[in-house]
Amino acid sequence: MASHAHGDEPIVVGLDPEPGRRAALGWAADEADRRRLPLLLVLAQNVPTPGYRPTGGRPSWEEWNESLHTTGDRMLKEAVAFVESRHPQVRVSGLLAEGHPAWVLREQARNARVVVIGSWRLSALQELFTSAAVALPLIAHAPCPVVVVPEPEQVPEAEHVAEAAHAPEPEHVPEWQPHFVVGVDGSRHSAAAVDFAFDEAASHGSALRALYVWQPPRFATQDEEAAVQECRRLLSETVAGRTADHPEVELRQDVVSGHPVQVLTEAAENALGLVVGTRGHGGFTGLLLGSVSQGVTQHARCPVITVPNA
Repeated sequence: MASHAHGDEPIVVGLDPEPGRRAALGWAADEADRRRLPLLLVLAQNVPTPGYRPTGGRPSWEEWNESLHTTGDRMLKEAVAFVESRHPQVRVSGLLAEGHPAWVLREQARNARVVVIGSWRLSALQELFTSAAVALPLIAHAPCPVVVVPEPEQVPEAEHVAEAAHAPEPEHVPEWQPHFVVGVDGSRHSAAAVDFAFDEAASHGSALRALYVWQPPRFATQDEEAAVQECRRLLSETVAGRTADHPEVELRQDVVSGHPVQVLTEAAENALGLVVGTRGHGGFTGLLLGSVSQGVTQHARCPVITVPNA
C-alpha cells in the first residue's frame, strides 16, 4: 500500500466473503466519513500452493487462482459501490491480497489509523477457525487500534434470554445516550485506551463512561473499602488532563466490583463502543493478549476497540 501523509492514514477494513455481512464495512465507512479519512477495503484470500492439483485431473493452480481473483474483484467492486452509495465523499479504494487475513491485515495496519473487522457468534470450535482466528492474532500484533464489529444477528434471541435469566441484575445507568465505555486499570495500556476513547467520544459528540473494575481476591484478606478508594484514585489519575483537552465530552467515572469481562460487557450493552487496552495487570493479565481483551472481543454485543500501548 502506498504511504500516506501524517494525519491522513487510511481506515482499513477487512471484507467478509459473505456479502450479507456488512456491519464492519458500514462502521468503517461511517468512521472514514466522520474523520475525513480515506478508506481501504482489503479482501484477503488464501490460495493453494503452486504444487496444488485437485482430484479428478482438473487444471492446475493457475486456473484456480484466476477464478479466485475474478470472484475477489467482483466482491471488491460491490463493496466499493456500497461505500459510495452510503458516503459518496469518502475516498475509497480496494486491495485484493493473497494470504491469511490476519497476516494481510497486520501488514496493512502498519500505515493505518485503525483496522476494522467483523465478527459473528458461532460454536466454540467454529469460532476458533473463523472470526477469532483473525481477530485475536491481529489485535495481539497490530500497531494501531483494531475494531471488531459484531453482526446484528450475532446473538440469537433464545440465547440472549437464557443468558439474561442467569445474569445478575445490571447496575442502573442513567439515560445518557449515546456513549462509549472505556476499561481502566491504571496501566500504560489502559491510558492509551482512555486517550483513544476520549477522541472517539468527541468525534461522535457522545458521552464517555470510564470504568475501573476491581476484582476482589479469592482467598487473601483485604480491606475492601481501602481497595476501592485506591481504584478510584488510579481512575482519577488516568483520566486527569483528558477532560481539559476534551471539555465537550461528558464523563462519568465508576468503580465496579466483579469479573472484568462480565462487568465491561454488561456495561457496554447499549454503548456505541467498548474501548480496552491490549494488556493490563491484576484482573487484566493475559499471556500474548490480555484476557480481558480476548473476553470482551468474543462476547460484547457492541463494537470493541482494542488499543495498543503507545
